Amino acid sequence: MPDTKAPPEKKEKPFQELRFTRSRQAVTFSTLGVLFLCAAAGAGILLWWRVSLWPSYLWLLLPLAAAYGCLRLALHLTRHAFLLLSPLGIEIFPFFRPAQNMQLFSWGEIQHAEVTEGDRLLILTLAGYEDAKVIIGLDPVPLRARALLRKAVEGVMEKRAQTAAAASGAAPYSQ
Repeated sequence: MPDTKAPPEKKEKPFQELRFTRSRQAVTFSTLGVLFLCAAAGAGILLWWRVSLWPSYLWLLLPLAAAYGCLRLALHLTRHAFLLLSPLGIEIFPFFRPAQNMQLFSWGEIQHAEVTEGDRLLILTLAGYEDAKVIIGLDPVPLRARALLRKAVEGVMEKRAQTAAAASGAAPYSQ
């Protein structure tokens, strides 16, 4: 029996959100966690051999607790977003208390957005103000993800320029 199903139509996907994490910062805390684990292991070996520099095995809890904290923080930085590009706008999650202190800049509030040369900063110029800018350091974002961020921001700005040009009947602005 012949297959009567037609191939699915290709639909243009709507703009989805892009998450950028602090995984570049997580490397530092992962390294610190491993160093604290090595310190605890070294101290444990010294205590096992009865080279008694410390009075008790309880002192091993200090580097073990520090290792746990660093590795837990590294896991948190890898999993949770730093920047979120969504159809609403750009959401920024700070390092401390991100759920309470997050900031949303809607696309309507943003007049112009750009990633600087070298992909070090994201600069948002707010609409209605010439000197009101939000400057976001991109050091926590991995290097390979910064190119994607640049492309996404430039794509949104280009699409907004085309939409504005179509609405006004003028030619689209290009850089």
